[in-house]
Amino acid sequence: QVRLVESGGGLVQAGGSLRLSCAASGRTLGGYDMGWFRQAPGKERELVAHISWDGGRTKYADSVKGQFTISRDNSKTPVYLQMNLLKPEDTAVYYCAAQTGSTWNLMRDYGYWGQGTQVTVSS
Repeated sequence: QVRLVESGGGLVQAGGSLRLSCAASGRTLGGYDMGWFRQAPGKERELVAHISWDGGRTKYADSVKGQFTISRDNSKTPVYLQMNLLKPEDTAVYYCAAQTGSTWNLMRDYGYWGQGTQVTVSS
């Protein structure tokens, strides 16, 4: 069984940066495409970034293009989300997840999830 653990969240001022990390226990993440999601209270969870199993291809939500960067080590674990130029509207719980289904942008096709890490951006 794959267990995911996010870290790196916290409080940051608008315009600042954070780097989130997602590590695996139990099994390597090397064979999985990975995604970062975020969810604010009362709002829908949304996919913000995706990376292929080998790190060669990335995708981003339009809202974070040019602002966030997803990457992974040569070992393919851990997976990172570099967040720059943060805005208050980026405040959310951020989750990493491993894609276990066929559709990269369908939340239910991610079968393994972390517990989430809170990112709060103050103005």
